[in-house]
Amino acid sequence: MNHSQTAEALFQPIEIGTLKLSNRIVMAPMTRQFSPDGIPGENVAGYYRRRAENAVGLIVTEGTIINHPDASNQANVPHFYGEDALKGWAQVVSEVHEAGGRIIPQIWHMGAKGHVNDYTEADIASIVHEFAQAATEAKRLGFDGIELHGAHGYLIDQFLYEKTNSRTDRYGGDMMARTRFAVEVIEACREAVGPEFPIVLRLSQWKTDDYQAKLAETPALLEQLLAPLVQAGVDIFHCSTRRFWEPEFEGSELNFAGWTKKLTGKPTITVGSIGLDGDFTSLFTEGKGAGNVGIDGLVQRLQNNEFDLVAIGRALLVDPAWAKKIQEGRLDDLIPFRRESMTELS
Repeated sequence: MNHSQTAEALFQPIEIGTLKLSNRIVMAPMTRQFSPDGIPGENVAGYYRRRAENAVGLIVTEGTIINHPDASNQANVPHFYGEDALKGWAQVVSEVHEAGGRIIPQIWHMGAKGHVNDYTEADIASIVHEFAQAATEAKRLGFDGIELHGAHGYLIDQFLYEKTNSRTDRYGGDMMARTRFAVEVIEACREAVGPEFPIVLRLSQWKTDDYQAKLAETPALLEQLLAPLVQAGVDIFHCSTRRFWEPEFEGSELNFAGWTKKLTGKPTITVGSIGLDGDFTSLFTEGKGAGNVGIDGLVQRLQNNEFDLVAIGRALLVDPAWAKKIQEGRLDDLIPFRRESMTELS
C-alpha cells in the first residue's frame, strides 16, 4: 500500500449531527499565550486561518477562559468574555470560515484556586452560569460548536477525580456524584445553545502533575463516568492521551478513545504524539523537540473504527501545512517540532 492509499482514510468526510467536516484531521487545542489582556488579535486569526487553508478539517482553539476570578493564573491566555476579546474571536471565526474551515473554541476554567472543596454551592452555580454564557457567545459569534475542557487536572477534572474531590455534599462521593458538576455544566451549555449545536467534551485520565493518574481504573468504572455525561448532552468525546497507541486497559488493544466509543456509542477524537517520535512531556522536562514519523498504525486503527477523528498537536503547531503535506505525500517537506516553535505563531 502506497502513502496516498494509507493516508486516504484521514481525508474521508464525516458528519456528526450538524457538524460537517471535510476530513478526520483535528487541530488539537494548544495554549499559546499570544493574546495580551486576553484579546486575540490579527496574529491569532492568521494562525488559525493558515491551518484551515491547509486541509485541517476541524480546529479546536487553544483554551479560552470563562469570566471567573479563578479561571486562569497564566498571562496572555485568551478570554471568552468582554467586548474586545469577543470581537477578536469573531475575526478568528470569519477568517477560518473564509478559508473553508470549521472551528470550535475550547471553553476553559483552569481551577486555579486548586481546591474544589472550598467552593460553596452558590460559587458552583455562578461558574456553571459562566460556562453557559460562553457557550451562548460561541453560538452567537458563528462558531461550529464548543469544546468543554474537562481534562488534565483543570476545574471540571478536579471535580471528577477522587483524589482532588473530597466534598461531602452532592458534588462529592462516588463516581456518579463526582460527575454532577460536569453534568450541570454540560446541561447548562446544552440549554444555552439548543439541541443541534455540537458539544465536545475533552477528558483525560492523566493530570498535569501526575501522568499515571486514572479517573477510572477499569472499563466498568469508565462506563459509570461516561454515562451521565452522555445523558447530559455530549456529542463527541475528545480523549486526551500522551501516546495514542497505548492500550487503556489490560486485555485489550483499545486506546482511551476506543474504549470511550465502545462504551458510549459516541464519536471520539484520539490524540497523543501523532506524527512525532516523542511525547510532549519531553518538551517540558528536557526542552526537547521531536522528529516526524509515519502514520500507518494510526490510519489502520481509524479504518478499524476504533475512533472517528484524529487530533494533531505539535506537528500542526510548527507546520501549518502538515495536513496538506500528508495528503499530497510530501513527507520530506514536513517540519520537525522544535522547542523554539513555542515562541512564535507560525
